[in-house]
Amino acid sequence: MFSGIVEEAARVTAVRENNGNIDIDVKCSFVDELTIDQSVAHNGVCLTVVSLNPDGTYTVTAIRETLDRSNLGALTEGSLVNLERSMKLDGRLDGHIVQGHVDTTAVCESITEVDGSAYFRFRYDIDPAMAAKGYVTVEKGSVTVNGVSLTVCDSDRNAFSVAIIPYTMEHTNFHAIKAGDRVNIEFDIIGKYLARLNEFKA
Repeated sequence: MFSGIVEEAARVTAVRENNGNIDIDVKCSFVDELTIDQSVAHNGVCLTVVSLNPDGTYTVTAIRETLDRSNLGALTEGSLVNLERSMKLDGRLDGHIVQGHVDTTAVCESITEVDGSAYFRFRYDIDPAMAAKGYVTVEKGSVTVNGVSLTVCDSDRNAFSVAIIPYTMEHTNFHAIKAGDRVNIEFDIIGKYLARLNEFKA
């Protein structure tokens, strides 16, 4: 379980094919605190640390389903990934409840500078059946974009905007996102449960 509060935007140092999966080596400031089998969110995708390497990096493996649902397959050496370790039960929930299970990807349509901040507009494809199950955004609701907990504004049927303050821009990989880039989206789990419960009332 995560909160969508990114700890660090870290560099990928290597990406290797592994029988249809990919192994990703990452270098971050807290690698010495990691353990084998620990869960770390990478651009919002929960992955397991499978090795700690002599060069000060660690390795995670992304399976084919993860690659099909997320933007991790586009990572290359030098890519920035947003990292977050799993929540501690005695900590504050500063963001919102994030599972680390990416639902789909979205494409950045535009970036608009407004009074020192930036509005990012994203569009995604979700069929009506999935939308009815809560795979949607709502105005002032929560959404996770590349692992970052954000508040939705300008929510449409299959598009939404988020406002990124300078701090978030600097400390996440949002500063590297351009129009046309693909990001990972996780819709709010509470909305999914409410939509599911509503099905039983029909």
